[in-house]
Amino acid sequence: MIQRSALLRPTLALALVLAISGCSGIKGMFKDKDKNEGVPVTELYDKGHGYMEHGRWSMASETFGRLVAQYPYGPYTEQALMEQAYAQYKAGKHEDAISTIDRFIRTYPTHRNIAYLYYLRGLSNMARNTVFLARAFKLDTSTRDLQAPQQAFSDFNTVITRYPNSRYTADARQRMLFLRNEFARFELNIGLYYLRRGAWVSAVDRATYLLETFPQSEYQNDAVALLGEAYTRLGNATLAADAKRVLQQNDANHPWLQGHWPKRPSVVNKLNPFSAEAR
Repeated sequence: MIQRSALLRPTLALALVLAISGCSGIKGMFKDKDKNEGVPVTELYDKGHGYMEHGRWSMASETFGRLVAQYPYGPYTEQALMEQAYAQYKAGKHEDAISTIDRFIRTYPTHRNIAYLYYLRGLSNMARNTVFLARAFKLDTSTRDLQAPQQAFSDFNTVITRYPNSRYTADARQRMLFLRNEFARFELNIGLYYLRRGAWVSAVDRATYLLETFPQSEYQNDAVALLGEAYTRLGNATLAADAKRVLQQNDANHPWLQGHWPKRPSVVNKLNPFSAEAR
């Protein structure tokens, strides 16, 4: 009898542990239940707005998401989607914001606020994948992949071409100008990279592409200087002189004319893997 009791004790202890774990799991299941589930649509909408007014963007996004999931049709759904996209953008969840915007555009392509959605998608694409690194390492964003900013440019272009009377058109146009200069700077940085590595023909090609594709950009004079420097190193005195003459006419104070451009990368920037000069 004593031996049998001794054998039963571990079994009973194990059963007790499993029972406690089961109760804990059930308790956790109820604890994790979405607190917004079953809440009336008007209350959910007001709750989401309350979070937005206090800058609690993630909570606002979550609440509007619950509204849309719980009430997929109705007068609040369209507005909730727009509010959710804006809250996601403000929270730095740019991929989520773009996904929400795309869903809205597919569902309500003729909505009266559709210009705003394209504009917001442009803002999200401008910020996508660059915010953290730019803040943490002072990254030159013109050296990064251009897929997101090119999509942003397309979004803003949609605003100004399809909705020229929109309240967002003026700002969209300014952002396009900024992005265009970023694209030009991207090409210039690649040209300088080739120059530093003695690939002078490639540097000429990149400078020429910049001048032809982005005329009147902020970096056109630098592109001419790059041409002059590359032709000089190639030993083509005639084309180097042509570049110098053009630069003297358009930017007589450009540092290349005084032999001070391009600058050599600093030791610190050479060691920084996120610096354009380290490439």
